[in-house]
Amino acid sequence: MAMIDVLETGIEGLLELTPKVFVDERGYFFESYNEQVLREAGIHQTFVQDNESKSTRGVLRGLHMQLEKPQAKLVRVVAGEVFDVAVDVRLKSPTFGKWYGLILSGENKKQFYIPKGFLHGFLVLSEEAIFTYKCSDYYDPDGEFGVYFNDKNIAIDWPIHSVGDLTVSNKDARNKSLVELKHILEKQGSI
Repeated sequence: MAMIDVLETGIEGLLELTPKVFVDERGYFFESYNEQVLREAGIHQTFVQDNESKSTRGVLRGLHMQLEKPQAKLVRVVAGEVFDVAVDVRLKSPTFGKWYGLILSGENKKQFYIPKGFLHGFLVLSEEAIFTYKCSDYYDPDGEFGVYFNDKNIAIDWPIHSVGDLTVSNKDARNKSLVELKHILEKQGSI
């Protein structure tokens, strides 16, 4: 029996994962991480760091990536609900600048595998959300880069009524454009 269902997103390497959940009168059980199952699903990634955040409704984090030490991520929501987004910024990819978004929640237990070469961000839809993710490399504050969540060249269809309804950090409010990121990546010859 497959312990995880894998949905290809139409962007190479970007995968939506739904684990097999066992429910009975006591509650539920599922494997949130199993290296062998992920390898069988085509994910051959070693993870070295786990992160967790708690945010309230309307908090938008992102869009982030690391330039010098790119990270693959395996993300999920433990409690609450978020709209999670990844943007392909691999220079040689035919889907450069394309995005994919999905609802992650404590209820649906879905996971999102985001390979290296993607921007990542999420918007909290519930009163609060606990978001956790595995990273393939350690956090490097000097190599972090952000693209503004509302960049017209990406045109993410965020489920919001008004930008004024959002809480964005001062750092994220100063994020750059996709055009600026592309210029930096071309100059570095990376990703």
